[in-house]
Amino acid sequence: MKFLFASDSFKGTLSSKKTGELLAQAAGEIFPGCECAQVEVADGGEGTTDAVLSAVGGRTVSLSVSGPLRTMTECSYGILSGERAVMEMAAASGLPLVPDELRDPRRTSTYGTGEMIADALSRGCRDISIAIGGSATNDGGMGCMRALGVRFLDSDGRELSGCGQDLIKVDRIDISGLNPLVKETSFTVMCDVTNPLCGENGATYTFGGQKGGTPEILSELEKGMLNYRDVILRQFHVNMDEVAGSGAAGGLGAALMVFLNGKLKSGIATVLDLIEFDRKLDGVSLVVTGEGAADWQSVFGKVMQGVGLRCRDHGIPAVAIVGSMGKGAEDIFDCGIDSIITTVNGVMPLSEALDRAEELYLSAARRMFRMLKAGKSL
Repeated sequence: MKFLFASDSFKGTLSSKKTGELLAQAAGEIFPGCECAQVEVADGGEGTTDAVLSAVGGRTVSLSVSGPLRTMTECSYGILSGERAVMEMAAASGLPLVPDELRDPRRTSTYGTGEMIADALSRGCRDISIAIGGSATNDGGMGCMRALGVRFLDSDGRELSGCGQDLIKVDRIDISGLNPLVKETSFTVMCDVTNPLCGENGATYTFGGQKGGTPEILSELEKGMLNYRDVILRQFHVNMDEVAGSGAAGGLGAALMVFLNGKLKSGIATVLDLIEFDRKLDGVSLVVTGEGAADWQSVFGKVMQGVGLRCRDHGIPAVAIVGSMGKGAEDIFDCGIDSIITTVNGVMPLSEALDRAEELYLSAARRMFRMLKAGKSL
């Protein structure tokens, strides 16, 4: 019997790697001599680069870039074989890089993300996958594009710095200086939101509040984003309000599509492709996946959904071990997951469940494999 373990991390407690170790321990106890394999996975959010590098090998590249507030910060991304790179925009322009008291989406920029892309291009990467969750920015991706040679000009022809408050000032976009290596490169944008660039469901009003935007600030930024949208429409003949995902990461999604010809793709689908997950299913009897909290969101681009659908396509059963189940968790049964087992085995406060995460997970894994053994005897 061969098992494959592919669980998301339990944020703040168990890493994807640790869940695999605990599952292997439990499987060995219940099925002595079984074969166990593990692959670290992530859904395109935090931990994506590390998960991919762990699964397929490669090297980490570290560099100093301009952070969201234009102060230097250290970040890293991964280079894989075949001129491929994988990176997270949050590593260079993420919300955790901005102290709470300094959060203001009018002043933050994605310039560092552009520097990270430029570095990968200079090292010969011609296939770049970039996860765009967790941004601190609402600049429409202008900062990122400036780092790649695009110039955003006001009505007097002066170049703008490319932060959120510059959106209202954009009058013309000059792409003549765009890094020529962009045309030789394929960009995959890992994104699981469908928000347009503007409007009540757009970049500013949906995500701006968590980045420090007050109602007054958001109103100001939305006017700027509307202007930015109109300039793009006038010059490049595409209405980004009609393109799902253009509002992701404060409009970075729009910039990656317009200027780099990036293709939006589900984060978990991209990760599973990068780690060659389908090939790892050969000869597998059962896949065990999971995440910290299963609920209705689990069927919208999360690890369990992605793993479950691939398993279903290959006719391989899959089960999940999760920390908790919330409303809508059982919707995952429509996505190739056959059963869910929770780690919590009694009434306890959340703090206790977190403190005992490893112990509880191992117990759940043992219960799951014992149930599997009982099923085999029917």
